[in-house]
Amino acid sequence: MSNTLSRPRVAFCTLAFTLACLLGGCSHDESAQEAAPAFVVHGQQIEVPANSPLRQRLKIAPVDMHQAPHELAFPANVEADPAHTANVLPALTGRVVSLSVNLGDYVQRGQLLAVIDSGDLAQAYADVDKAHDALNLAKKALDRAHGVQQAGGAAVKDLEAAQSGYVQAEAEYRRAQTRLTALGGNASGGSRPMQVRAPIDGTVTTLSIAPGAFVNDPTASMMTIANIDKLWITAEVPEDALGLVSQGQPVTASVPAYPSRVFQGTVYSVGAVLDPASRRDPVRIAMANADHALKPGMYATASLAAAQPAQVFVPESALLMNNDSTTVFVEVAPWTFERRTVELSYDENDGARVLKGLKAGDRVVVAGGVLLND
Repeated sequence: MSNTLSRPRVAFCTLAFTLACLLGGCSHDESAQEAAPAFVVHGQQIEVPANSPLRQRLKIAPVDMHQAPHELAFPANVEADPAHTANVLPALTGRVVSLSVNLGDYVQRGQLLAVIDSGDLAQAYADVDKAHDALNLAKKALDRAHGVQQAGGAAVKDLEAAQSGYVQAEAEYRRAQTRLTALGGNASGGSRPMQVRAPIDGTVTTLSIAPGAFVNDPTASMMTIANIDKLWITAEVPEDALGLVSQGQPVTASVPAYPSRVFQGTVYSVGAVLDPASRRDPVRIAMANADHALKPGMYATASLAAAQPAQVFVPESALLMNNDSTTVFVEVAPWTFERRTVELSYDENDGARVLKGLKAGDRVVVAGGVLLND
């Protein structure tokens, strides 16, 4: 084999500088200096000679190895917290006399929502009145039995019968009062129509009654009140990422309505059952919503930082494309470099995470590496 084939390949000065020298634009010494090779290729290695101008343009630094969380993003939906949502059901059937709220109104606990004229409620009031009258009669009978017994003219069994009648009348009166109170009536008297009041603070999110309408089904909700001061953002987490999610983990969320705003929350619960179709698990994230910016039904993106072991990071400026692979130039000896293919997982804010190809202590070209492309 001839010496020509075994000689290393060299990179010489640019064409522009050569022309400048031919036209007398540089001295003999300058021409000799610039005519020196920028780098010399020895097989798989690239050497930058001592007098190469590349030494002024290449920047070399050791790779950084540290711990950085893995940012995971999942599609999500904004939902009302079931623990702060109440369906308002009618205690009895009847006709809606008046409606005091509209859809979207904010109500406080105990606030009057609607008035319903109900025959069943009138019956409950009547039961209280009858029980109260029976109790008064039983009390009078007991008092008479005591008086007669003290005068020596009553048998013991008559007194016992009067005492039993009074106890039963008192129990029936308490039962009638309790039922009336449970139906929304006033056991101490007052208005006879049924008053429907708000069970919690919140916003009226659904409304299905109107004045004059008949409420025929006591199991059908008349309206729904949701307190959206605190909400859930339910994220759909793939099965293979569930091991990175835990209760109490901090989460950030964003919604299309406020693209520049970041909402802070924590993982409230991880679903116990996966969706068999999507192979995803609902992860519920508790979010404070004091200004009511988040609305139930909104689409959202939930992001959480999953802890990762210490890994190698390099600046993105060190990465070079070589055909279909990503490479970096590694210094294997002083000013001698070798192209090495690396495998990346994803980009981070502080650089690129390297899964394969580099190890702690490696020195790489972090700036000017494109000048070494042969």
